[in-house]
Amino acid sequence: MRNISWFICFAWLFTTTLLAQQPVNSSTYSFTLDEAIEFALKNSYQSINARRDVAKALKRKWETTADGLPQLNASVDYQNQLKQPVSLIPGEFSGGEPGTFVPVVFGTKQQASATATLSQLIFDGSYLVGLEAAKSFLQYNNDVEQKTQLEVRKGVINAYGSVLVAQESLKILDKNVSTLEKNYEETKKIFENGLAEEESVEQLQITLLQITSQLKNAERLEKIAMQMFILAIGVDSNSSVVLTDSLDTLAMKNIDQSIISKPFVIEENVDYKLAHLLTEQRRLELKLEKSRALPSLSAFVNYGTQANSNTFTFLDSDQRWFQSSILGASLKIPIFSSFKRSARTQQAKIASEQSKTDFERAQQEIRLKYDTAISDYTFSIENYDTAKKNLTLAERIENKNQIKYTEGLASSFDLRQAQLQLFSSQNEVLNAMLSIINKKAELETILNTPNNN
Repeated sequence: MRNISWFICFAWLFTTTLLAQQPVNSSTYSFTLDEAIEFALKNSYQSINARRDVAKALKRKWETTADGLPQLNASVDYQNQLKQPVSLIPGEFSGGEPGTFVPVVFGTKQQASATATLSQLIFDGSYLVGLEAAKSFLQYNNDVEQKTQLEVRKGVINAYGSVLVAQESLKILDKNVSTLEKNYEETKKIFENGLAEEESVEQLQITLLQITSQLKNAERLEKIAMQMFILAIGVDSNSSVVLTDSLDTLAMKNIDQSIISKPFVIEENVDYKLAHLLTEQRRLELKLEKSRALPSLSAFVNYGTQANSNTFTFLDSDQRWFQSSILGASLKIPIFSSFKRSARTQQAKIASEQSKTDFERAQQEIRLKYDTAISDYTFSIENYDTAKKNLTLAERIENKNQIKYTEGLASSFDLRQAQLQLFSSQNEVLNAMLSIINKKAELETILNTPNNN
């Protein structure tokens, strides 16, 4: 009995300790929209890789810079001539007959050497252009990261709003199904008592089946919308996420007429920056081709030691080593390339002119995107006001038809039409609120508002 008690006590302590070590709700998240954006900018897959691209660009810049800094290299060589080369010398050198030759082996069978060389680039036009290009490349990756952040932000806003719309749609459809079920059951009882036509029951049944099907589909869409949101912010797909902002609150928060009158500074647009950097890249390519006609100058100094032996004695203390050292410089002067350099320079010049034309076109496209975004955002606000008014009217019409139907003054067909009109108006209001949120995010992306605040 005592052994059993000890075993139960031990099992209780072990279980308690194990549960204490496990994180509570480690995969549960709760987000407002602003919190979700902040989380995604740090943890989304796109943001993580964008930061890595910037880190790579920094390393690439140093790689280019290092080409013009001192370079030190060392080499250690060992040779064992298994069959030494034989040279022939005139026989008279060793007292032989003139016209004859004597085979002679020169040198030792084994050699070892160690050499260190320090080199320095003194002048190279392409290196100077490379430094400029490395800085431009780093700036390009910084701008790409900024664009990625804007796109991540817009994607999170769209996904967040879509989840809220799906959740609100579920609530409305569930309420509508309950109302339709009540109408259907009441009408069915009246029909069974012989006080209503069978068509009235069938009309209500058609509406009930239709809305029930929409409810089931909405449940599936809500799960998909949540999965898309989870993917957008960069958490595990098995995580549980709760959204704390409401759709009404976000819609009201995003109705901001002042953003329409905000001056559009095209130079702050990230697409403008990227297009400008493309022209800069083409300019540097032209400059690089021109620099290939300039001479390049480099210098070096080395120090080495060498030993020779017929057997491997290079590790012995009495082995003799002979030192050598060289100081030198190299000047390369391009003289004539059969107009190859000229052809490449002309190609780069044409590409540079093309990039300027593309830059002009890009500016026009950005301005068009801005005007379109202003128009879409303005329309989304106007459409929301219209949808709210229509919903109020649809509710009044449906309520009147409910009363008329109960009193026998309206047919089930009239009631069904009023109910479908109401359901459509409810859906339009939800979509109008989502449109305000999304169109505001699109306009803020073009204005680069998040990064300018």
